[in-house]
Amino acid sequence: MTFHTPVMLAQVLENLVIKKEGIYVDCTLGGGGHALKIVEQIYPDGLLIGLDQDIEALEFARKKLKAYQDRVIIVKSNFADLEKVLSSLGFSKVSGIFFDLGVSSYQIETQSRGFSFLKNNLLDMRMDLSNQLNAHYVVNHYSENELWEVFSKYGEERFSRSIARLIVRERNKRPIETTKHLAELITNFYARSKKGRWQIHPATRIFQALRIEVNNELAVLKEALVQAIKLLEAKGRIGVISYHSLEDRVVKNTFREWATGDVIRQYGYGLRKLDKKPLYPTEEEIRKNRRARSARMRFAEKVYLTI
Repeated sequence: MTFHTPVMLAQVLENLVIKKEGIYVDCTLGGGGHALKIVEQIYPDGLLIGLDQDIEALEFARKKLKAYQDRVIIVKSNFADLEKVLSSLGFSKVSGIFFDLGVSSYQIETQSRGFSFLKNNLLDMRMDLSNQLNAHYVVNHYSENELWEVFSKYGEERFSRSIARLIVRERNKRPIETTKHLAELITNFYARSKKGRWQIHPATRIFQALRIEVNNELAVLKEALVQAIKLLEAKGRIGVISYHSLEDRVVKNTFREWATGDVIRQYGYGLRKLDKKPLYPTEEEIRKNRRARSARMRFAEKVYLTI
């Protein structure tokens, strides 16, 4: 079992860990790559709380963090329930909260998870395997209009209408069961329609849209960010690594909104952005870890209204 190499690790530690005795929350525990380095920095005075909705990831992370288990709490949860989880553990304020969005290498490479079109995988795309909705259902049961809306809204695919119509026509002949079947359908459409040469695989945007729809990713992210801001202590840090523009837009707009004077006066607290623009991985990191190439990271610090 292999999870992806933690992205922008040095920058995460530099911006997140503000005190050794702090309480830190990794909302996307995954394989525990970032979490391990965070807990190494704060052990034995601090505490790390790790959340993930993927039971397989949690099992892997639990083993990876075993040496620090007395200062680590691992919870199976979607980060949309961040406030509820921390309350159940007896915490109302924490020192730092971190999100590393996207899909792990393990999820991509595991055939039954159906995230990748590079192999012939079963269509699934659930991050939480207990969820009922999966990509197979979306592709084979959503109406043409519903598919068009998903592809245009979450994939920003300019041929959303045509591809939605094509999928409905194909599934009327036989169900679309695999990632390969769906990817070939889209690729053939691009080739047949002479849409020109493409810089990314023609199926990329459609697969992104399906993943976001299945996991309700953008709505969940917005809700979790607002909860995280509320839960931070004074000068506590919040950081997010995102991998596509839709995610980053949610983060950017949320940080911007909570940094305005009106919001700070309304709630008595808000954010101070640590950098005007997002941070990016170095060229050296991208050479070593190709998955880092689309990453961008934003950090902010909680501030309180001063009179």
